[in-house]
Amino acid sequence: MTERHFRLLVVRLGAMGDILHALPAVTALRQAHPDWVIDWLVEPRWRALLATEAATAQSNRSSAQPLIDHLHFAATKLWRKAPFSRQTRTEFQALCSSFRNARYDAVIDLQGAIRSALLARLAARLSGCKRIIGEAEPRERAAHWLFTERVGTQGAHVIEQDVELVSAIAPDALNPDALKPVQPWLPVDATAEAWADAILPPAATSPAVLINPGAGWGAKRWPAERYAEVARGLIAQGCRVLANAGPGEEALAQQIVEGTQGAARSLSCSLAQLIAITRRMALVVAGDTGPLHLACALRVPVVGIYGPTDPSRNGPYGTRFTVLRSPLSRRDHSRYEAPEAGLLTINSDEVLRAAGALLYPVRAPEDNR
Repeated sequence: MTERHFRLLVVRLGAMGDILHALPAVTALRQAHPDWVIDWLVEPRWRALLATEAATAQSNRSSAQPLIDHLHFAATKLWRKAPFSRQTRTEFQALCSSFRNARYDAVIDLQGAIRSALLARLAARLSGCKRIIGEAEPRERAAHWLFTERVGTQGAHVIEQDVELVSAIAPDALNPDALKPVQPWLPVDATAEAWADAILPPAATSPAVLINPGAGWGAKRWPAERYAEVARGLIAQGCRVLANAGPGEEALAQQIVEGTQGAARSLSCSLAQLIAITRRMALVVAGDTGPLHLACALRVPVVGIYGPTDPSRNGPYGTRFTVLRSPLSRRDHSRYEAPEAGLLTINSDEVLRAAGALLYPVRAPEDNR
């Protein structure tokens, strides 16, 4: 009779940066327990962070799906728009069926929202699991009533908090001190890699810089015209600049292109392609956004331009970085459309100096003895 391995479900539906923050903890867990079955429940739009399109839902672990064994999808944002549609009913029933077949030993909610906690509880009930693990002080306070195990966390950064949370799965699950060397495992999409090679040939010698002018809401968005000033300065230093145009952010990227008289290139791509092209960057310049956290996960240096969000909790992690944030800025997650006042005190010269220091670090003179 074969031994049954421990089976875990990770619930982290989105968004991009939050999934990337969860990846170091789960990667460290996978390294510590390669024989465990680790599944993940996620919004379909973020699939590329965990598996390529070529990897099937039941794929064995490979470069196309390196971290997890099985993906469950919950299109909760679409379901809320059409809760009684045939598509919603069909997808929800399929999800419930997959939970029934899973037989989990533990379910861990790394999101801390009511919707993620409800789905974690549903997965546990249908799979016969009695352990639902979450933070004692989750993002949405009411979610903690849905957990059977509530874990207090002490870390300042959300990545450190996720490691503490994952460490609670078992006494030997994970040593929190082992986090910092752990680079998240991201899928390698062969088609996306070929696309990136066509844009940035491996033989190219000039450093490539990705600028991401967008952000989740206006208060976090440094003005596009200042990003254009930074792009002009980088191009003058011999850099090749790409302006990432996320969904709905094409006009922001176009401002950078126009502000450099076409020397910068607007980049509109899929998430898999963004992963591939970011691997080739010498530097990423962005606010508190998914592309900045993707660069960190890939160990690409970053300049982070921060305003209402706290970099000690959500800032760059695990790579060389510089964070620019005004003393006037205070933590505020209100979805204001106008840029936060402190953010506007950061000028393009400051960003260019920070970028130059990361692109061209000063080396100590060699010892001539």
